[in-house]
Amino acid sequence: MSYEIWIIIVASLVGITCGVIGCFLILRKLAMLADAISHTVLLGIVLAFLISQSMNGIYMLIGAAIVGLFTAMLIQFLNHKGIQEDASIGVVFTFFFAIGVILITVFADSVHLDVDHALMGEIAFVPFDMVEIGFLPPLPKAFIMLMSILILNIILMMLFYKELKITSFDPALAASIGIPVMFIHYLLMGMVSVSTVASFDSVGAILVVAMLIAPGASAYLLTNKLSHMLCLSAFFGVIAAISGYYVATWIDSSISGSMAMMSGVLFALVFIFSPTKGLLGKKLNHKRFRSGNTAP
Repeated sequence: MSYEIWIIIVASLVGITCGVIGCFLILRKLAMLADAISHTVLLGIVLAFLISQSMNGIYMLIGAAIVGLFTAMLIQFLNHKGIQEDASIGVVFTFFFAIGVILITVFADSVHLDVDHALMGEIAFVPFDMVEIGFLPPLPKAFIMLMSILILNIILMMLFYKELKITSFDPALAASIGIPVMFIHYLLMGMVSVSTVASFDSVGAILVVAMLIAPGASAYLLTNKLSHMLCLSAFFGVIAAISGYYVATWIDSSISGSMAMMSGVLFALVFIFSPTKGLLGKKLNHKRFRSGNTAP
């Protein structure tokens, strides 16, 4: 398979994996928590390396999942103690990310961990990091990791779809009928954490944040049905990945940065042209309503 096809496939997997998870974050009004977790997992990755002295993906996933969950728990704790949610996210996010940066510069400056790589990633190198598994042909390590996490997320969403749906729309109702709201919340945070670190090495934090938020936000403007929102979000993630790659090759810029930019462009288009929630759609509906009221 050609060089560019693998880049597009891996980026599309990031778009699908993060886009689907991002729908639940949008519905729960936790978009900025995704930003926090996508940065604080850097601390988990560094700690996993310092403890294991290995860049093995499984150690990275474990370290990121632990720090991601701890981030969510600490933000929730501060919020319950009277600190505003946005302030809690800002304090925890910057503190953990700063510790991760300091640990990299002090203890891991000679290995394949650096701040620029963590923020922007380098998806162009994905086709060169191949592994062999059994009878399968050589496949990019990023592809295997992302596909594994996507399958895991799909299984978890199928098992807990009803719980995720009810707790996202009405947590009080969910608690009243016996659904463990906090367990579902931290399960979702764990899914965000492992999805983030699976994407982190290839595409960096900026594209992860963009894919966690923009596709879901675009889908939210087009439908009121969760199942449709999940499919649309995955679709927008793939379109942003494909269009971003060709924009990057056209203007000779960062591939991840271009993909993040295109996810924002797609959101802007939906925000303007959405039939029901877009700027033009609202104006047209308002004009129809006024003309209907003024008709004799």
